[in-house]
Amino acid sequence: MSMDRDNSQALLEQVNQALSQATPLRIQGGNSKAMLGCPVAGEVLDTRSHRGIVSYDPTELVLTARAGTPLREIEAALHEAGQMLPCEPPHLGPEATLGGMVAAGLSGPRRPWAGSVRDYVLGTRVITGHGKLLRFGGEVMKNVAGYDVSRLMAGSFGCLGLLTEVSLKVLPRPRQCLSLRLPMGRHQALAELAEWGQQPLPISAACHDGDALYLRLEGGEGSVQSARQRLGGEALDSRFWSDLREQRLAFFAGPAPLWRLSVPIVTGELELPGQQLIDWGGAQRWLKSTAPAQHIRDQVAKVGGHATCHAPGPASSPPLPTALMRYHRALKQQLDPQGVFNPGRLYPDL
Repeated sequence: MSMDRDNSQALLEQVNQALSQATPLRIQGGNSKAMLGCPVAGEVLDTRSHRGIVSYDPTELVLTARAGTPLREIEAALHEAGQMLPCEPPHLGPEATLGGMVAAGLSGPRRPWAGSVRDYVLGTRVITGHGKLLRFGGEVMKNVAGYDVSRLMAGSFGCLGLLTEVSLKVLPRPRQCLSLRLPMGRHQALAELAEWGQQPLPISAACHDGDALYLRLEGGEGSVQSARQRLGGEALDSRFWSDLREQRLAFFAGPAPLWRLSVPIVTGELELPGQQLIDWGGAQRWLKSTAPAQHIRDQVAKVGGHATCHAPGPASSPPLPTALMRYHRALKQQLDPQGVFNPGRLYPDL
């Protein structure tokens, strides 16, 4: 039985009521990304009543769906047509929704090669802090009017408005996919990745767990096979990548806080206490560490990166430079002048 329904009117009424009573709203879908950002005190606005794929034309490579649609439903429809969400967004829970995927802006192992969530958002419908349901962008790449507001919604954690609908560009699944495990140290792995990055190898994921380098090759049969002969290593079950994306690997278990470090791709080894896992071919490092937040941030800042803690609280978001914070405030003021949407979720004083 299909549970698809357009509930945008009820959502609009809830927002307008919150605006008239100056009540903050805590927007959530499946709440699977609750460990990110700061806790929000507010009346819960649950998007999951507003769900369903609105349109999907595989020949146009465009899918439009309501924000409360389960991510697994969208991925199943794409899979049936031999297509995929290229940025491999993590679900981090069975209830993950499309709106949460865009609001969190998280991408999986394919990110450096395929782009981020933001790169695939073509258009959105958003309930703004003026109590209006507006459409931004379009369903085709050519439509650039208002394009940027849609992209700003990616990674905004619901602070700029309530997403009700999203149009995404999707891509065909690669014809051939092969995963490899190559035993080597971290230093050698980073050097090899820097070298291979300059060459036309069909790599679409690269991770190092401390003992071995894991690679995924994707593309035409010929290029995958010749890369395999050149790189060597042993074949690996491709489920490794979904386990990495969903934080199910043994590395992620245990009580120490989990940090996501985003660094320039050519960064060498990071001297940090705790255990590290290298993802995104070197651009993303996962760290399990009990070290003080400030120490971790300082070390990562030295190489030109930033660190985010995957545990709710004021330490979760890296503090912003003053000039950047000014832009955030101006944008918030434009789209949510009363500050009812997820106040403080992204930054404690926003």
